[in-house]
Amino acid sequence: MLAYKWCICAFVALLSTFSPIIMITAAGARSLIQDDNKIVSQTIVVDPSGRGDFRTIQAAIDSIPSQNQRWICVDIKEGRYKEKVTIARDKPYIYLQGKGIDNTVIQWNDHGSIDTSATFTSQADYTIATGIKFVNSFNSPPNGNRNPLERAVAALIAGDKSAFYQCGFFGIQDTLWDVKGRHYFKSCTIEGAVDFIFGAGQSLYESCMISVAAGILKGTPGYITAQGRENPHDTSGFVFKDCKIAGNGKAYLGRAWREYARVVFYNTLMSDIVVPQGWYAWNGAGKEDQLTMSEYNCRGLGSESSERVEWEKKLSEGEMKQLTSISFIDEEGWMNQASRILGRSKLP
Repeated sequence: MLAYKWCICAFVALLSTFSPIIMITAAGARSLIQDDNKIVSQTIVVDPSGRGDFRTIQAAIDSIPSQNQRWICVDIKEGRYKEKVTIARDKPYIYLQGKGIDNTVIQWNDHGSIDTSATFTSQADYTIATGIKFVNSFNSPPNGNRNPLERAVAALIAGDKSAFYQCGFFGIQDTLWDVKGRHYFKSCTIEGAVDFIFGAGQSLYESCMISVAAGILKGTPGYITAQGRENPHDTSGFVFKDCKIAGNGKAYLGRAWREYARVVFYNTLMSDIVVPQGWYAWNGAGKEDQLTMSEYNCRGLGSESSERVEWEKKLSEGEMKQLTSISFIDEEGWMNQASRILGRSKLP
């Protein structure tokens, strides 16, 4: 009974920290917890000491049947897992539960092609991860400061309806490839120097730490984002809400990877590592009127707007509200499933 009451309390407490989750009554919470088969049908334990079901994360994922339609939790114990991990397109409904980014680390050391260098690749829909650090260490010490840097992806996220909570993504160039699909990142840390959040995902980054490591570039500014929206009907875009930008060196908020790139910083604390111009047109040069690079209600030394590029988009309060709402990534209620998964878990 005590364990049951603890679950109820943990469930309700977690909901208060996970903003897109709709609060429910205690009776509703009790109903969800009692009906575990509709939440997580199986838990697979990964422990490098050999006291779990598998020693490696990939072995655990490989054991999950193709076209699985029930949520399966992969409970990853503390450890530094030196392996590449891939969730194939035909393996949806996987929840990776780590023990905190200081305790559960997936690390690899690859570079070159953004298609093949990722430490972690998720091609499947309905992927959730909590409390895991994903690292591509290729460009980082002790390997030395390479010039030029190589593309070295820490995580490639290409499935739809995926959420990452209290995770870390660490690299230098092309750290997080937010390829496509609707994604939610909550209380995550993303670190890098060049285009370290890039792709054409339709994603909301909420209460995240954007950690700039541009000091490695020796005086050359880095780029936080490189967004790939291709046409005015493309729904993709990166929205940063209630985030913090800090680190070392100097960096642009982003540059346009494609001609209709869309990146928004809302209510974000920016340190003076942000260059005064803010944005770089890059592949959108000459077509700046098509770009949606925008800031709203930001603060800190890096948010000073007097020297921003003249083509920075000025969005209305209504437009900004629409982009920063959870409905930007979820008009169908798929985040309710994420809330149910998180609600029954003991997060770090």
